[in-house]
Amino acid sequence: MSDAADLTQLLRAATGGDDQARERLMPLVYDELRAIAGRQLRGERAGHTLSPTALVHEAYLKLDRLDRLDWQNRAHFFAIAAGVMRRVLVDHAVARKRQKRGGGQTPLPLDEGLHVPDVTLDQVLVLDDLLERLEARQPRHARIVELRFFAGLTIEETATAMDVSPATVKRDWTLLRAWLRRELERE
Repeated sequence: MSDAADLTQLLRAATGGDDQARERLMPLVYDELRAIAGRQLRGERAGHTLSPTALVHEAYLKLDRLDRLDWQNRAHFFAIAAGVMRRVLVDHAVARKRQKRGGGQTPLPLDEGLHVPDVTLDQVLVLDDLLERLEARQPRHARIVELRFFAGLTIEETATAMDVSPATVKRDWTLLRAWLRRELERE
């Protein structure tokens, strides 16, 4: 049996309440989750309170509560995990932004991004708002942005996770990058 099929069976068993499957799951997905977290935190300022390990653990705790999901396959799991990590990072950015100015903390320079080079804290929040608006109009497009931009999935991985053709993802991604660039400049 392939690793992907094995992982899918474990995910389904864990969802069904099998505690042994839950225990076996984390070691199998940890390295991939950590790689996704590393991509999402790339370009972060030194001394950030969220490390890739902390982000994985935070996301995994939230994923563990998603026991009502019907995991379709490995790609589906990692797509959901990437979305959960994105939400953790956005929540972290919102909490940081709410802190009173100063407060004994080192200020965050505006030219340092939350997790992507050349993206500021404000831009992460704007991007999250843009994604929410896009999701209301075009859920598939919002999902492509989330998987490509935040999770760092390839065209093929995104297509598998969304059950669409790679050509569809490639065409949509080309348009979406231009749309995002224009909207971020407008904001």
